[in-house]
Amino acid sequence: MLETKQIGDWTGILVRLGNANLVMIVAEKGFVGCGYLNMETAERLGDALALVTGVKTFDDVLNAEIKKVSSKAKEFGVTEGMTGKEALNLLS
Repeated sequence: MLETKQIGDWTGILVRLGNANLVMIVAEKGFVGCGYLNMETAERLGDALALVTGVKTFDDVLNAEIKKVSSKAKEFGVTEGMTGKEALNLLS
């Protein structure tokens, strides 16, 4: 099942899969998402990605600690340790 949700200026995308959810929130310049997403691919494509882990919902993504950050996301000031919401504000 696919769910989308407008979260202010951001768009949340959640795909319910068998064992876990694929969940991300997309901002204008990049996105914050779960461990299903591939950091190496984001690097190769030049995407601004911040990864969080252990998330199942949009609120989880907003409140989770950033664990990995792509080079492009770092250019916008995103760092490991900040919350998903803080990262999305920088990517807006």
